[in-house]
Amino acid sequence: MNILIILIPASLILGGLGLAAFLWSLRANQYEDLEGDAWRILSDDDAPSARPAKPPE
Repeated sequence: MNILIILIPASLILGGLGLAAFLWSLRANQYEDLEGDAWRILSDDDAPSARPAKPPE
């Protein structure tokens, strides 16, 4: 039962850190463009490599 003296404050501290990280991500606009990455992955505008492929030896 004495372990609860350690576990309860530890869980409250970890929960507070998680909440602080979430609030920081909201204020830093991490969730601003949710669909941009999905569309960027589908676009085929990658430039070809400047170096020619080396033939296998």
